[in-house]
Amino acid sequence: MTLAASVGLVTTRFQRDTAVAQIEEGRFQANVDRGWWVVGRPNGGYLAAIILRALTEAVGDPARAPRSLTVHYTSPPHEGGIVVATVIERIGRSVTSCSARVYQEERLVATAMAAFSLVRSGPEFCDLTPPDAPSPEKLPRAPTFPDSPPVVDRWDMRWTMGRPPSPDVAPGREAVAGGWIRLEEPQVIDAPAVAAIMDAWTPPVFSRAREPLALPTVDLTVHFRTSLPLPGAEVDDFLLAVFRTNAAAEGFIEEDGEVWSASGRLVAQSRQLAVVIPLVTD
Repeated sequence: MTLAASVGLVTTRFQRDTAVAQIEEGRFQANVDRGWWVVGRPNGGYLAAIILRALTEAVGDPARAPRSLTVHYTSPPHEGGIVVATVIERIGRSVTSCSARVYQEERLVATAMAAFSLVRSGPEFCDLTPPDAPSPEKLPRAPTFPDSPPVVDRWDMRWTMGRPPSPDVAPGREAVAGGWIRLEEPQVIDAPAVAAIMDAWTPPVFSRAREPLALPTVDLTVHFRTSLPLPGAEVDDFLLAVFRTNAAAEGFIEEDGEVWSASGRLVAQSRQLAVVIPLVTD
C-alpha cells in the first residue's frame, strides 16, 4: 500500500507529500520530498505537518483537535523515508498528551510534544486584531525567481505587510512580513496545513538584514486557537498571516506568528527560534 492510499482520497500535493502510513502500533512511515526544500534542507513547517499527521493518527479521536505542537529539529533529513515513532503519554477526560521522535536511518531528526483536546467550555475573547489588508483578489501573487528555494513554489502568497527580500531596497525599520497565503494547489485548510503555514512565509528578518542568510529552525511551537477545518471552509480560501522578529542576538532570532481567517477569526499563533547562518556569496 502506498502512503497516499493509506490516508484514503489524496487530492493535493501537500496531502500526498505529508501522508503517513502505519507500519506498526505507534510507528508511521513518511517520505520527505525535495519539493519542500529551503536552503539545503526541508522546511521546518513541512516536517511539522508530517509529524502532526502521525500524531493525529496515533490519537485516533476526531473529536480531540490539535491544540499545541512543539517540534525540536535535531538534524536535517535528506530526501527519502523517515519513521515517526509516537507515544500516547496520557489520555485525560478531555486532553490527550502525546510525543514523537522522528528517525531517518537510525538518526534522530526531530522530537515533538503535542496536546489534543475536546472543545471545552470557558470564557471566550480575543484582544488581538487582524492586520488591515486588502482582499487577496486585489493583490498580485508574489513572484518567484530562478534561485528561489523549491518550497516557494508550493505556496500562493500575496504580500500585504513588509516587503519581499530585494537587494535594491533599503532595509526596513522593523522586521515584519506577511499577507494572504494558501497552498499552490488549493485545498480546505486543515491543522497540518496550518502547521506548515506557520513556517512558510519569507522570514521577516530579511526585511532588516542586508546580507543573505539561512535560518534553520531550532524549535517551532504552534498553538491552534480553533478546531480545523473551519466551519464552512472552502477549497480556495486564503488565510491572513503576519510574522514578526523583535530581537536578534548571539546568532539566533525569534519569530512570532499569527494566522487569521478572512472573517477575522484567530486560527493559530506560533513562536520559533532559528539559527542565523550568513551565506557566503561571490
